[in-house]
Amino acid sequence: MFAIYLDMGTTNTRAWLVDGNSIVAKAARPVGVRDTARDRSKARIHTAVAELIEEMRIEARDISHSHMPSCVVAAGMSSSPLGLADLPHTRAPIGLRELAASARWLDLPEVTDLPILLIPGVRSGPASGQDSISDTDVMRGEETLCIGLTSLGLVEPPAVVLNLGSHWKAIQIDSEGRIASSITTLSGELIHSAQAQTVLASAVINERPQELDQAWIEAGMTEHRRSGLPRALFCVRLLELAGEGNPLDRLAFMIGAFIAADLDLFMARGVFAYNTRAVISGSAALAEAWRRVLESKSIVAVALSANQIDEALLDGLRSVLLHSNRWADVRSRDFTGRLRL
Repeated sequence: MFAIYLDMGTTNTRAWLVDGNSIVAKAARPVGVRDTARDRSKARIHTAVAELIEEMRIEARDISHSHMPSCVVAAGMSSSPLGLADLPHTRAPIGLRELAASARWLDLPEVTDLPILLIPGVRSGPASGQDSISDTDVMRGEETLCIGLTSLGLVEPPAVVLNLGSHWKAIQIDSEGRIASSITTLSGELIHSAQAQTVLASAVINERPQELDQAWIEAGMTEHRRSGLPRALFCVRLLELAGEGNPLDRLAFMIGAFIAADLDLFMARGVFAYNTRAVISGSAALAEAWRRVLESKSIVAVALSANQIDEALLDGLRSVLLHSNRWADVRSRDFTGRLRL
């Protein structure tokens, strides 16, 4: 099973060339669906995906001229209206078989001549409406990660997968290992925006931290609960004016305010309880900060390594491919009638 796997996000797109269970090569481009939104055109992501696929095929040719990848499997925002094609979300609860049954083969000649298996996202809660919107949630990409985490035994259901990317998302996995529901916030994007595009830019470091001081995290959490998020963020500016802490300390304070905002939401909505098991996916410093906060609430939490996260995502992609319809046709290269979107 020689295939190219893609994961498209808000700001980045990653690709892997995988032969069976072995990663042969990998590459990335700093292009995502945010570029489509800004450009009002898919040209940039089409170019990036085409380049990534061609780079993977060159790597494959360097290994063997006769053994080449047979298809592309794409997850994440690739199935969104801003991605490669618009594929509707699948309704939760959902496990591997339901997700694979909802995946669709795509013909996209402007990007590649290989068939593309597009994996849909997942929707939970009622249909969106003004009165019920707070109970509705969606995801694209995290469902594939959750499938892999469960398959590899890195998540023991029932549990919560806390994914800390551009969006922070708490995903509830039920006792049958299915995605039952999720709650999403924009905290990741807001932190990045506050770092780079507000008056706080001079007060904090404008990069991903390698470590975060837990005392400053807790101070930011306390200020959020005392004053609310907007005031807690302005306190970062006041700390700079007072010469308190260094830019990394003040970033920890800022992140602590966002952690408190999201944790209080998740607790109020019943996502976390006393005996909840949590698995955290995200950058090492941020995941560790969340792990300590959760354990202070008597919630057993494990922070995944970067290798475990990639391994789980690829396992999820491979599992969906193996359970998808027409995989046998693709494998034998007798594949026609791909979906055009």
